[in-house]
Amino acid sequence: MTDASVKVPGPVRTAVPLALGTMFLLVSLAIGLLVGPVHLGLVPIADAIASHVPLLHVHSDLSQPDSAILWQLRAPRVVLGALVGGMLALAGASYQGVFRNPLADPYLLGIAAGAGLGATIAIGYGHGVVESHDLIPLAAFVGAGAAVAGTYLLGSSAGAGRSPAALILAGVTMACFLTAMQTFVQQQHAQTLQEVYSWILGRLGTSGWHDVALVAPYVLVSSVVILLHRRTLDVLSVGDEEAASLGVNVRRARLAIVAFATVGTAAAVAVSGLIGFVGIIVPHAIRLVLGGSYRLIVPLSILVGAGFLVLADVLARTMMAPAEVPIGVVTAFFGAPFFAVVLRTSRSFT
Repeated sequence: MTDASVKVPGPVRTAVPLALGTMFLLVSLAIGLLVGPVHLGLVPIADAIASHVPLLHVHSDLSQPDSAILWQLRAPRVVLGALVGGMLALAGASYQGVFRNPLADPYLLGIAAGAGLGATIAIGYGHGVVESHDLIPLAAFVGAGAAVAGTYLLGSSAGAGRSPAALILAGVTMACFLTAMQTFVQQQHAQTLQEVYSWILGRLGTSGWHDVALVAPYVLVSSVVILLHRRTLDVLSVGDEEAASLGVNVRRARLAIVAFATVGTAAAVAVSGLIGFVGIIVPHAIRLVLGGSYRLIVPLSILVGAGFLVLADVLARTMMAPAEVPIGVVTAFFGAPFFAVVLRTSRSFT
């Protein structure tokens, strides 16, 4: 699938969408901090945030309980949602560009299956250690990384360096194998099924600043590297032979983009569980509205993906309050119909 007619946006056409994307993210963050069973108010929240900015000398009027709600419950959840959403959307855009396929998502190369197996093993065999909440993210991260490494080795043996199709098929094979292993572990530890499925459906409700600190470095580094490669993604979109004729080392560029997208995605799912459809919905919606240039798709995917997941989390915790709906269910509710639209429009990318 190629898109040889990619139009590079000019400075003005780039600035306006980026400004709107930034505004969307800021509004989403504000809604995420405002919405909850305890009303805090926009001005008190703004004062509380400003009071932590050096040299502003702003005093916060929030009471100690309200301040704890803001900084220990809502703020880390909102920040983590923004980091995870931005990373998943960015990884989806990167995979779609590298593989020239608008249906590609961050879990294409077996990340979901590897992370799921790692988390299931940690839950099933971790016993008392898992209660520290450190073992599950570590096991999920290691599992996701190992799955993609295995996928790349398998695909390389079939010539994935020359054809993205071999790498995609290797990812499908690896995902099926790891999913079978996960099912076996679950059968051996049936008492852990509820906890496993809770992780698989995604959750931000138990997040804290510790989770934010775990994922932020990976997301930030991956985002910077992929942003620096956004022009390369435009070149890759015209095809491997054309990109090579323009001086791009296709194999090295593909490996670098996939590697950093994978590391960022693995870190994101390690702390949030498997949240689906974000990597398809956001970049493809941007592509439908603004065209196929990755100079615009990549940065906007970060902004819109972050805002989208924050708003999805707001719905997850308010739809059936005081109970919470798994955030993966909310994203699937929007993602499944959108996926059908993508399938119908994907012929324009062939």
